Amino acid sequence: MTPASLESQPTLATLPLPEEAVLSSTQPFTNRSSELLLGWHYSGSNLKSGGEFDRLVQTLLHPDFNLKELPGVSFARETKRLDKHIANPDNPLQGQDGWHHASVDIRLPPVDKQTVKPENESPIFTVSGVFHRRLVDIIRATYASPISCSFHMTPFRQFWCPTPDALPIALYSEIYSSTTMIEAHLEISGMPRIGPDDTHERVVAPLMVWSDSTHLANFGSASLWPFYLQFGSQSKYTRGKPTSHSAHHLAYIPTIPDKIQEAYMKVFGKAATSAMLRHCKRDLMHAIWLLLLDADFMEAYEHGMLINCGDGIVRRIFPRFFTYSADYPEKVLLAGIRSLAKCLCPRCMVEKTQVYKMGSKLDMRLRTKTARVDNAQRRHTVEIARKIIYEQGYGIESMAVDALLANKSWVPTRNAFSSKLSKFGFNFYDLFVVDLLHEFELGVWKAIFTHLLRILWAAGGDKIQELNSRQVLTGPERIGA
Repeated sequence: MTPASLESQPTLATLPLPEEAVLSSTQPFTNRSSELLLGWHYSGSNLKSGGEFDRLVQTLLHPDFNLKELPGVSFARETKRLDKHIANPDNPLQGQDGWHHASVDIRLPPVDKQTVKPENESPIFTVSGVFHRRLVDIIRATYASPISCSFHMTPFRQFWCPTPDALPIALYSEIYSSTTMIEAHLEISGMPRIGPDDTHERVVAPLMVWSDSTHLANFGSASLWPFYLQFGSQSKYTRGKPTSHSAHHLAYIPTIPDKIQEAYMKVFGKAATSAMLRHCKRDLMHAIWLLLLDADFMEAYEHGMLINCGDGIVRRIFPRFFTYSADYPEKVLLAGIRSLAKCLCPRCMVEKTQVYKMGSKLDMRLRTKTARVDNAQRRHTVEIARKIIYEQGYGIESMAVDALLANKSWVPTRNAFSSKLSKFGFNFYDLFVVDLLHEFELGVWKAIFTHLLRILWAAGGDKIQELNSRQVLTGPERIGA
């Protein structure tokens, strides 16, 4: 066979395929489209998952998806257009709603009378790792989003009549139907208008703050200290659903690092005492809150901030703090009082010796009569205490400092809420509400139930088994049976 004849012979590539082979060329796939999709999935990056594959299919099946619009589409160009849209100040999805990394400074108290200096000249210790979002950014993003359409912008009172002839009974259930909310609304409504163009509806944004330091594992020292923010103008039944995403992450804050002792040794030649470390921890908490209560927030607090809300109406929003929920150790930090001292409550000055009256009418009268108030006298006393600590070298818990503060269980810490908001008549002691989770369910009740279990174990026999059987009878499937 000559080379010329070889060239004229048909090859495997030029032979026609049988009809059944053509029909089965997509096997084992359902069709050619699924084959192409699987080819995309198993090529390129190996980070694509089955879930991402299904999401791509749903995107392609969307009724608005048009293959004819794809020619010329560039990922780089489209992302650039998106970035430009986000940077538009009229767009509610602002990139500034993101996180900021900051540090705060605290002044180190002296270890003795030989190292004293005025406070503004005392050594500075910088604590970094404060991750936070700006309050005004959270408020603006929330009220500009569609979810704000379900917010109660104007407060009201709720009443219930058990029968048509009965007198109405006032209901207290939501922030937006509370007396405090109504008073705040009347306050901002009575403010003078800024100018002839200030004709927008005025709305209170009731801020509810939570914080809870927690360990991330049963071993080691890994921990997290988050701050959360919710809005009281949203129903508690909505906020109680995790799927509503109504809890906004405000900050993740650090604790006093161990290297503070190195700083003390370097500056003073001595280690810090436990009282000094507690003082620094309190100052750190309030330094972080001073960071959060920035100039933009204070401007909004005093004059409001114009926001194009989710329903398309421009309103002037006035943020107001309504509640702060935390466990007792954190309330002590925030209220600026000593833990379990003579006056152990962050809201009143009922003494520890009177706690046994809790729940009685006399107790309620005592709480009302001795309610804590942030006034000029308290702030002045704290300033005097700090002056004798930093300028005269007295200890944080010395007799000289205790003579000023111990009677009301105060501590020598400047309160951030007081520093920023006291000029508006704000009493930060009213913030601290009962935390059922920490103060009862994980506190008093857990301790009582644990002790009852100890008694049953000590009694022996089948007492624990009987308790378990009774617990089963209270299960949800048995209720109403």
